[in-house]
Amino acid sequence: MKVVWTREALAEFADIATYYANNASPAIAGAIGQRFADVIERIRGAPFSSPPVAHRSQVRVAAVVRYPFRIFYRVRGEVIHIVHIRHTSRRPLTGLNEPGRQYA
Repeated sequence: MKVVWTREALAEFADIATYYANNASPAIAGAIGQRFADVIERIRGAPFSSPPVAHRSQVRVAAVVRYPFRIFYRVRGEVIHIVHIRHTSRRPLTGLNEPGRQYA
């Protein structure tokens, strides 16, 4: 399956990578990036293996094991859309269905 990232999700990922590269180490940023890539590959191979988000059944959420992040995505036909990346300590989710979220 093809994976497409929204602009917002790409920006969120870039912010995460920059933060860890600047505040931890480039090696940790690289390890987190690799873990994200592993999760994306798992999603690509089994897109319905992650549970749907409560009250947003079209959106699914995959944990980034060992790191406090979640990847939110939608499956539409043969395309997986990565719509949001979230640190688990942030306040509850409110904006996945916001108008104007664009796909990259």
